[in-house]
Amino acid sequence: MTPGVTTPRIKQGWLRAVVLFVAFIIAGALAGMAGGLFTLTSAGGEGFNKSLLNSVTLALFIFELVGIALVIVFRRYIDRQPVKSMGFQWQTFQPEALTGFCLGLALLGAGSLVLLASDNLEWTDAHFAPADLFTGLVLMIVIAFTEEMVFRGYILNNLMESMNKWAALGVSAALFTFAHGSNPGISFIAVINLALAGLLLGINFIYTRNIWFAIFFHFSWNFIQGPVLGYEVSGLPLQSVLQPSLHGPWWITGGSFGLEGSFVATGLLLFALLLLYAAYEKRYVKPVTAS
Repeated sequence: MTPGVTTPRIKQGWLRAVVLFVAFIIAGALAGMAGGLFTLTSAGGEGFNKSLLNSVTLALFIFELVGIALVIVFRRYIDRQPVKSMGFQWQTFQPEALTGFCLGLALLGAGSLVLLASDNLEWTDAHFAPADLFTGLVLMIVIAFTEEMVFRGYILNNLMESMNKWAALGVSAALFTFAHGSNPGISFIAVINLALAGLLLGINFIYTRNIWFAIFFHFSWNFIQGPVLGYEVSGLPLQSVLQPSLHGPWWITGGSFGLEGSFVATGLLLFALLLLYAAYEKRYVKPVTAS
């Protein structure tokens, strides 16, 4: 990077966002191919099922690590900005991270209580395997960091240079939804919920330009949902501590996509989105006073 030069190599913020998104999708396709090759070399029968799970995990790790590398390269050498400018504000790390983590925990707790109260959920067993839990923990940390750096820290950040914050939020949420559109068990309710999740993950950023809320909310939602409570995460099966048994129509339980494919999640995500909107408008938008 030339000393003193801060002008981006691509002038338009929206174009930089699109180029990174395309590169991210291509990386995902290549990681999927790598995972598929791993599966083809596995044994049959029960061994095949375990190797399939391993291949999914391996492909995700590869994909997410490549995604982190991509966004760092783009921010440094295309945008010509430091990585910390993507929202890594350390002075407000603790309150933003805690708020995001607790929100994910609260929404999943509320959703599980709704399913339990309506007799659509019971946990049939508990299986604590430290190695599986650690794998899930690391995977969910990497996923949260990667996707938030890509979709909020880079894409939403750059879109806000080219359009107003609400349009930028909507476009980033649409791209986030599209990126998850090929996940197993996808349904129209899951698509709606992915869009709501994209809005919820980004609404803090458009007011604060702080990425920690989104990272910790994303991590909390995925980790508690999958490796702890046993739901599938966006259609991806993971080893979990609790073993759930879901009953009833798929639009209540989420079916093979997991809780986030249900109308229960729709209501919770929409409620949280409206709550945060009201809170941020009150805190960050100054009221217009008559002269």
